[in-house]
Amino acid sequence: MKRQIIDTIEQYDNIILHRHVRPDPDAYGSQFGLKELIHHNYPNKHVFAVGEHDESLTFLQQPDVIEDERFKDALIIVTDTANTERIDDQRYKNGAEVIKIDHHPNDDRYGNLLWVDTNASSCSEMIYELFEEGKTYKGWTLSDEGARLLFAGIVGDTGRFLFPSATLKTFETAGHLIQYNFNRNDVYDGMYEMDRKLLHLQGYLYQNFIMDEHGAAYIKVTADILKEFNVTPSETSLLVGSLGNVKGICAWVIFIEEGDTIRVRLRSKGPVINELAKKYSGGGHPLASGATAKSWAEADKVVEDLTEICRNYNK
Repeated sequence: MKRQIIDTIEQYDNIILHRHVRPDPDAYGSQFGLKELIHHNYPNKHVFAVGEHDESLTFLQQPDVIEDERFKDALIIVTDTANTERIDDQRYKNGAEVIKIDHHPNDDRYGNLLWVDTNASSCSEMIYELFEEGKTYKGWTLSDEGARLLFAGIVGDTGRFLFPSATLKTFETAGHLIQYNFNRNDVYDGMYEMDRKLLHLQGYLYQNFIMDEHGAAYIKVTADILKEFNVTPSETSLLVGSLGNVKGICAWVIFIEEGDTIRVRLRSKGPVINELAKKYSGGGHPLASGATAKSWAEADKVVEDLTEICRNYNK
């Protein structure tokens, strides 16, 4: 499959890369890392990375703004996106051919070519694997910037290599990447430094989260609370893992009110929670998922379901 992808890349002069909405470091790392990889090895090709920009990820790169005409006869590659509903920029449908590269469960088998590896720690790790195949097959090389982007994506999706998804292969990949010329401290600062307002909100989370005897925990961050701390919904992404430091916690959900909907951010230290996310119009990894609640009453149902999952897990 990797060689099929490489052969397909060589056939197109116009290539457009997509990723999921509400991007995280792996979405940017895999998308822009692949853009850098293709452009570095095929400098005459027109390669674009599209989607709505997240200001918190500016330290990585910024998406391209392109006209509709660019999609005609273009190869579309979608990274780190499990289903078509979550593809950022639905103009991908106007391309000539679609390739899916992802590490989430393959519930939505879209695309003309599909490479899905749920054992990969991140989609960025898969892009590095594609590079290694290209190196053997076509003599590809990787630039320092490409290495920086892929390293950031791997760090983001493994929680700085703390999550169980970080395998021996992940560490070996990271070991290869850090041999390139980029500043790892700058990457970590860009990903984990917080403004004081976020630290204050983090303190609020620690003071107000609720956890039951089964280790199921939750916290509701309403629009009023966001306004009080002067924090946007997207900025709260840096705080999702905070409750993982709590002793005895099994799984947790952080609710973030955003307009007419409520973001549901689920994390776990053991029980599988992506099926729960799917129940509420979401999805993701077994231990890290996201969903959407239509009301606070529905958010309460998420808490009930999470409590039941933790109860059964601890039996």
